[in-house]
Amino acid sequence: MKKKVLITGGAGFIGSHLADELINFGYEVRALDNLSEQVHGKDCERPEYLNPAVELQVGDVRDKAAVMKALEGVDAVFHFAAMVGVGQSMYEIKEYTDVNNIGTAVLLECLIEKPVSKLVVASSMSIYGEGLYKSASGETVTAVERGLEQLKAGNWELQDGQGGTLTPVPTPESKIPSLSSVYALSKYDQERLCLMVGRAYNIPTVAMRFFNVYGTRQALSNPYTGVLAIFASRFLNNNAPMIFEDGNQQRDFVHVRDVALACRLAMEKEEANGQVFNVGSGNNYTIREIGERLAEVMGKQDLMPEITGKYRVGDIRHCYADISLANKVLGFYPQVEFNSGLTELADWLEGQIAYDRVNEASAELAARGLTV
Repeated sequence: MKKKVLITGGAGFIGSHLADELINFGYEVRALDNLSEQVHGKDCERPEYLNPAVELQVGDVRDKAAVMKALEGVDAVFHFAAMVGVGQSMYEIKEYTDVNNIGTAVLLECLIEKPVSKLVVASSMSIYGEGLYKSASGETVTAVERGLEQLKAGNWELQDGQGGTLTPVPTPESKIPSLSSVYALSKYDQERLCLMVGRAYNIPTVAMRFFNVYGTRQALSNPYTGVLAIFASRFLNNNAPMIFEDGNQQRDFVHVRDVALACRLAMEKEEANGQVFNVGSGNNYTIREIGERLAEVMGKQDLMPEITGKYRVGDIRHCYADISLANKVLGFYPQVEFNSGLTELADWLEGQIAYDRVNEASAELAARGLTV
């Protein structure tokens, strides 16, 4: 008999790719999704890209009746439903806390009544704040941040107590969290709630800390989505991408199919129970480099990224993943090489329409003093 899996937020970018992965491996998939207008646009009843084998139930994860209905006959749950966006979370505080924290609490109370064999929750690299660093003398530096005066002066790099520049190194799961945005706080709460309640009620639980996920089906008109999707939206509207600071901040970009693979492995591996895993590529790229490479594959070399020299409250300088734990326990090794992933994304973008709302989002942040 096929196992039935529920994905909250299963009609979204990552959830829909996970659905494909699970269906390809013989699972039945049900998705609970509220089809948020910010992600799916107006009057969306079912995204065209959603696998036809997915049973879609439209509902909100904060609605107990909807969650209880979605849990009927389910063997495992992936909890992906969440508001996503560092900048927006700093002024839509109630909405982010309500959806991410309260929604998780409702799901967990329902799971106490209808337990499952596995719960996998989507967390985020944002909980780390700054990644791990090494000083010039080779010492590991974990607790570091940039002050407002430093940022106003355009001194972007992290420094040690003697004024020396710190060097970013891969960030492991053991790094102590440093929560620099409401979004980061809500994601940390999600993973801690799930692990805590899972332990108390014998529901095997795994938390997956996603790094910067890219690929097809991202919400191109959502100005608070991933940076590659935001850049793509700008290019599609013949506008140059705007990059904060000097563009040399480093991130880890992981293809959405690799994320789906890691999540399936986390569900299937008993050894993963009770643990937290980074889900990234293990490679670091500068944001400037990402913008330039996307411009090339989209044929937009005349629209090279615009470096603004501005700073957003809650942004970090560098963070990329140490994925050795996922290698060891899950047997997870990323399969999609970055250049081929970008080319695939560019091919998909050719048929897409995007409303460029970056200026609108930037104005919201500036009006609240959240950009420097």
